Amino acid sequence: MPDRDEAKLVTIVETPSPNFNDRTLPVSMLVMHYTGMVDGASAIRRLTSSNAGVSAHYVVNEDGTVLRLVDEGKRAWHAGVSYWRGITDVNSASIGIEIVNPGHEFGYRPFPADQVAAVVRLTDEIRKRHDIPRANVVGHSDVAPSRKQDPGELFPWDKLARLGHALAVPKNATVDPGWTDSAFLVALERFGYDIEDKLAVVVAFQRRFRPELIDGTIDGQSRAILFRLLLDREQGEAR
Repeated sequence: MPDRDEAKLVTIVETPSPNFNDRTLPVSMLVMHYTGMVDGASAIRRLTSSNAGVSAHYVVNEDGTVLRLVDEGKRAWHAGVSYWRGITDVNSASIGIEIVNPGHEFGYRPFPADQVAAVVRLTDEIRKRHDIPRANVVGHSDVAPSRKQDPGELFPWDKLARLGHALAVPKNATVDPGWTDSAFLVALERFGYDIEDKLAVVVAFQRRFRPELIDGTIDGQSRAILFRLLLDREQGEAR
């Protein structure tokens, strides 16, 4: 039985943005954002303003309404300077979803159930259209750790993971490989992160895979989680 959140098709409200250009890479990623503005209307105005120079393919409102700003065949301007698994033009390789939430600056709060359900359905449809691996469903903070915190530690990655749409936090991460801090950073790079900003990338990893404690400290639990993720990928379980 499919999850009831995936049983419905997404209803799209066309809200065109002029901010896009042509892709130079095939779609292989899905990047989650929060809008980080005081309300959804302000975010939509900015994302559709020709003066702003930013956009996304979709915006998901708190009531679950989904707006399409840019056609998936075009390159929206949502990721900025970013990197993931060898890709430096993340905008060309990705679909961007902006999820209405005031973010850390304006009163970060949990994402409502209707909004999460819409994000799940939209993610399911996008992944099927483009055959996007779970490991390439990422947060803005994953691809730009030195600049971004979104969608943040309250984003329900666990639900997406349970439905097969994102990597889960490994439950069997019990072995600390005992890496030095430098070796941990190399392992993060191997997993897919840009490690230029050492503290920021550790924080980004913890925000995604250990949201209950985001302190930037490379400890045994962080090493064990990353070690398990890399093992799962080598065994073909982290696609």
